[in-house]
Amino acid sequence: MNYRIGELLPPHIRIRLASASPRRRELLSAMGLSFTVCPCDVDETVGEGTHPADAVLLLSARKAQAAAACFGAEDVILASDTLVEIDGVPLGKPKDEADALAMLLCLSGREHRVHTGVSVMRHGECRTARDTTRVFMRPFTEAEARDYIATGEPADKAGAYAIQGLGGALVDRIEGAYDTVVGLPCAVVDRLLSAFLGLSDR
Repeated sequence: MNYRIGELLPPHIRIRLASASPRRRELLSAMGLSFTVCPCDVDETVGEGTHPADAVLLLSARKAQAAAACFGAEDVILASDTLVEIDGVPLGKPKDEADALAMLLCLSGREHRVHTGVSVMRHGECRTARDTTRVFMRPFTEAEARDYIATGEPADKAGAYAIQGLGGALVDRIEGAYDTVVGLPCAVVDRLLSAFLGLSDR
């Protein structure tokens, strides 16, 4: 899908991406947007019982608010958060290799959902939205999972896999947007920025 937000964005608008993720940078660049990367560390705990689909909204907003404290009110802060959900349980980034193995074996041969929340903040106002994609993993063995973990790729990925990397070989199919699984649903970014900056009538 082609996005015109990069062409229509007023030149005085500065976008700050509150993420160090190279995948998110690549997706945002592909939309034709110029931005500055400003990663920030936030507390990623949420209340007990918070559904993962709601947690990504809370966490992306928390990241946006933290980044906004470092910039002027005119700047547009863009933040995102991704969680894998299976049986209502969220899977974030694995704590260690044992945790990564447990996550991968839980996902093997099953369907799970990937939720990505996006927040846009300017002048103290924050708007959020999310997208969800269903992911169907092929059955794989513990040995395959261990070999994948040995590559180091799962270490900082929600659910312990990267669909855009070697982990894509573990995926059978998806239903929904691929970029939601990668970590930044471009259609949601386009919609939020367009509405937030008064460009939605284009």
